[in-house]
Amino acid sequence: MQNLQDELINLLSKDDRFTKDGKLLKNNIIEAALKLDSTLLKILLTHKSIKKHFFQEVEGVLVFDKIEFQKFVSNKAFLKDSYTAYSNKIGLTVDDEFITEGKQVVLCWPYKDCVLEGGQTKEDEKRDEIFWNETLAPDEIDRLLSPKVLTNFKKYDSKGEHNSSVILSEAKDLKDYFLNQNLIIKGNNLLALHSLLPIYAGKIKLIYIDPPFNTGGSAESFTYNNYFKHSTWLTFIKNRMMIAKSFLREDGFIAIAIDHNELFYLGSLADEIFGRENRLGIITVVHKPEGRQFANFFSASNEFMIVYAKNKELANFESVILDKEKEDVFDQEDEKGNFKAKNFIRLTDGKYSLRINKPDGYYPIYVSKDLQNFSLTPKNNYEATYPITDKGVERVWKTSGKTFMEKVQNGEIFAKRENKRIVLYEKLRVSQVYTTHWVNKKYHSYHFGTKLLEKILGTKAFSFPKSINTIIDILKLTTRENDLVLDFFAGSGTTAHAVLELNKEDGGNRKFILCEQMEYIESVTKERIKKVIANNKVGSFNYCALAELNFQFVNQ
Repeated sequence: MQNLQDELINLLSKDDRFTKDGKLLKNNIIEAALKLDSTLLKILLTHKSIKKHFFQEVEGVLVFDKIEFQKFVSNKAFLKDSYTAYSNKIGLTVDDEFITEGKQVVLCWPYKDCVLEGGQTKEDEKRDEIFWNETLAPDEIDRLLSPKVLTNFKKYDSKGEHNSSVILSEAKDLKDYFLNQNLIIKGNNLLALHSLLPIYAGKIKLIYIDPPFNTGGSAESFTYNNYFKHSTWLTFIKNRMMIAKSFLREDGFIAIAIDHNELFYLGSLADEIFGRENRLGIITVVHKPEGRQFANFFSASNEFMIVYAKNKELANFESVILDKEKEDVFDQEDEKGNFKAKNFIRLTDGKYSLRINKPDGYYPIYVSKDLQNFSLTPKNNYEATYPITDKGVERVWKTSGKTFMEKVQNGEIFAKRENKRIVLYEKLRVSQVYTTHWVNKKYHSYHFGTKLLEKILGTKAFSFPKSINTIIDILKLTTRENDLVLDFFAGSGTTAHAVLELNKEDGGNRKFILCEQMEYIESVTKERIKKVIANNKVGSFNYCALAELNFQFVNQ
């Protein structure tokens, strides 16, 4: 007579999703159970003993006990010789199982399958938030996230305030109108994102967000401004990042500012949503080199910015110079951008780049009389040149002949005649030197964030704004002159300010869409951008709010 474990193994083996190489995949089984996979439930219900053990009848309805099922499958005694238990393999394990390519490893937490509105409007306000379960409350979620009314439109430019309702009524194509305007929205960002999606889906080149960092506070309170219970914070961020992905162009990027408290978890969550293969880097931004006073243990002097592409295969960084001090180094320019010329002879690596030690790297390259064409084989009126230095030292070229010709085809090689000798040069691009450590005084958040904002508004009205230069530089890397930029944690409006400043610098016409639900959007965010536009004598933005009636229905 079989026991319950054997019977369950036999049942699960009937589903190809749970097996590989004839063995069961424990993680896949647990994931399906937690998601209440209908096929799995039907399989389990076919067996009398299993049905009795994992299902309870409540007023005539069978309820699956997924917690008990998870405990049973997770037990070390269950499937201990499963797919990942190899006697000849060394690696990381979870519950005695290897983390392998055959199993999906995801970040799990309480309320992951829920939607959290997160809707307070003041930093010290606390609300009894509802976690809407995606499976158990689909109707409530549909109502919550259905497009909402935007109201009280006003337009601001260098001449002041205008009633946008007149302009909107005259717009021939409302969607086209919004795609060509700067926009700031007052209201809950989750609701705003779902309301804006029909217009901006697949249109945004860069999403930059600086979400609350979850730095501490009461474990049970939900306070939007940086104090979350850990699982609440993860649910809050997940809801917003999932809808945000739909806004990105296929060649778009998302950059997320974060500190050490949630870096590891945010990275795991972002890997799940955007794909680990699309993670481009984790940038360390030294925003306060002196550190913070009165810190316990380490005093943080840096923050992080994790950057993902929507599709790494289609995304490209722009060829720009982020460090002004390097402008003199990358002093030449062609149709692809700035570059510096580097001798194609390998002059580094000491004796290892000498002909005697690397003979394959010593070969002739034939150059035409006008220095415009190159060949690896002799040609009439072509002159041979070798990797020999001015002092007569025989070294080697930087690459093989095949790679050299590929560089020629890409326009990355040119020749000069110097002292009656032909010298070959490679073009080294700015894009070849981007690093993940941003250490420059221009990133100091006090001088180029706090003090800058004080200068604009005339008072200290916001805590810890980002340095405008941090955002300008990520804009330079990821956007061109007509791209759209989205920030749904707008804060003091640094992203909008950065867009306007970069447009002023390079003559671009980038547009920003900002969303902020805190009350300071009126006194800080909006006022800042109004003053920047007034000072620059150029630019404009539309300002609106999610209708108050929306929130009355949501609260009900």
